[in-house]
This record gives sequence, structure tokens and C-alpha cells, in this order.
Amino acid sequence: MKNIGFLSFGHWTPSPQSQTRSAADVLTQSIDLAVAAEELGADGAYFRVHHFARQLASPFPLLAAVGARTSRIEIGTGVIDMRYENPLYMVEDASAADLISGGRLQLGISRGSPEQVIEGYKYFGYAPAEGETDADMARRHTAVFLQALEGEGFARPNPRPMFPNPPGLLRLEPHSEGLRERIWWGAGTRATAEWTARQGMNLMSSTLLTEDTGVPFHELQAEQIRVFRKEWENAGHAFTPRVSVSRSIFAITDDRDRAYFGRGGTEADQVGHIDGGIARFGRSYADEPDKLIEQLAEDSAIAEADTLLLTVPNQLGVEYNAHVIESILTEVAPELGWR
Repeated sequence: MKNIGFLSFGHWTPSPQSQTRSAADVLTQSIDLAVAAEELGADGAYFRVHHFARQLASPFPLLAAVGARTSRIEIGTGVIDMRYENPLYMVEDASAADLISGGRLQLGISRGSPEQVIEGYKYFGYAPAEGETDADMARRHTAVFLQALEGEGFARPNPRPMFPNPPGLLRLEPHSEGLRERIWWGAGTRATAEWTARQGMNLMSSTLLTEDTGVPFHELQAEQIRVFRKEWENAGHAFTPRVSVSRSIFAITDDRDRAYFGRGGTEADQVGHIDGGIARFGRSYADEPDKLIEQLAEDSAIAEADTLLLTVPNQLGVEYNAHVIESILTEVAPELGWR
């Protein structure tokens, strides 16, 4: 059994070809797609977070709304850029969204991806300390976030408070029990995967790795997953970790699919540069279901992971994206033993 969810980048554009022409469109359609995915039997609804872009940006109102409209599906992010975050305020927001959903939040965080503006986190009031990089700052914010999620008191109470306090140091409220074990880190390298394991976070690996050894993407990603699990075992954490991978997978079952994605099975990995370094981008999959099943059976990283996130073309609208998800759940997943 493999958990299968969708990952939406939440693009919107005022183009007449887009079904999401405004921020309101993409927000309301994101909620509707999560509801539809739950009805279809999918396991997760995940959303990207990008600042200064015509994409989803503020995750917690959306996650809370999805949590209120659904009852079973996991809700999460992939990923929140911790360079931009006040970690204590984030604890309050995340805990509130988790409580509204009944404990279904799976929160993906990371250092973040290349941004739309130069050093955008500075506009949010954050800058690396002397001797720090922006990645160091993201990890510092993360350490504060993870510690506060534990629910231990740390703030000295006012001796003359407006409302009575419990004894001892105070913690942030609301507190959501168990949320600390449902934090994921988006890792782009094997070394970062090992760091993630040492911090006691689940591993989230996307369709690109910011390193390249010359082997196919799925093999390098499978190696990343194995080193993560080995380091987790060495760390001796008290719970079993989860691992997700993202893929663009489209089953060609009708003329719409053929028009959008019928490229004849010519997809391949790509090697390029991101943030000044080399990166390997994983291939997309688009083919008729029987051929797709053969191709996916050879993807070693999907085999290693317990969770698969399907990236969806959200600008094509809720109805079509529900069809994309349903095609994978019914035409492909059972034949691969994922269902």
C-alpha cells in the first residue's frame, strides 16, 4: 500500500487559457480539488509555497479551510521556505490548522527554492546573522520551530497576568500533540537527507536533486532515501519516518490527455544548473496506462518511498485534475501494487 496524494503549485494567471485567473480562483479551486481527491480515495492534498509570485503563498488559511471541508485526506505543504518564517508564530498557525483538521497536517518545510526577488526574506524582516548563509538561517529558524512544537514551557509568565496562568513556564498555544512527528524536510542532496534524519524529520524529495553523479535521477533519489533511513536508524528516534517523492505522471486515457500530454513517451531526465550549482531534474511520465505501468515499475525511488505526490497542472481546472488523479488511482496504481 502506497500513500498517493497530489501536489499543486497553485499557479494563476489572467490568461483566457487558464482556469485559475486570480488568486481567489486558485485558492477556492485548491479546496475543491482536495475535496474531490478525498472522494476519489486519494490520501493527500499538498501545496507549494512561493512568495512574490502568482502562486500559492500563505499556506495556513488554505490548510485550515481544506481541513474544515474534508475528513480523511492528509493536508500538507511541499515546501514552506523557512528563510521567510517567524518560527514561533508558525507554531501557532500550524497547530491551529492541525487541530481544525483533526491531526491530519503533514507539514513540509525547507530552505526553499530560488525566489522571484533578490533576498526576498529581507522584506519579511529576516537576514542571516554575521557569518551565516541564508540556508543557515533557515535551519536556525527550523530548530526554534521544532523545539517549540514539543510543547514544553519556555516563557516566563507575567506575575500580574490578565488571565490566570498554569504553573511554571508557559508554552505557545494552541498546542497540537503529535504534530512534531509530522514535520518533513525537503532535501535536495544525500547529505541534506542525512541531516534531516538526525533532526528527526520525515524526508520529502521532489523532482530535482541539487547534485548529479551521472546515474539516472530515480537511482540517485533511491540512494538518497537509503542514506536517510540508515542515518535515522543510527539516530535512534522513537518513531518510524516517512518518505515522499514527487512525480509528474499522466495516464493517457482520452483525447484531452492526448492533447495536453501525448508526447509519445520521449520524456527523459535533464541536467542543468540551479542556484549556481549542477542539478538533475527527474523525467515526467506520460503514456497509455499499460506502458506507464511498465515505466513506473522501473522507478526505484518510487519503490523506496511510502508516499507518492502527483504534481498536477492546476491551471487546467478542478474537473480535469480530478480526472488526472482518478486515472492514476484506478488505471495504474492497482497494477503496481500501490493499491
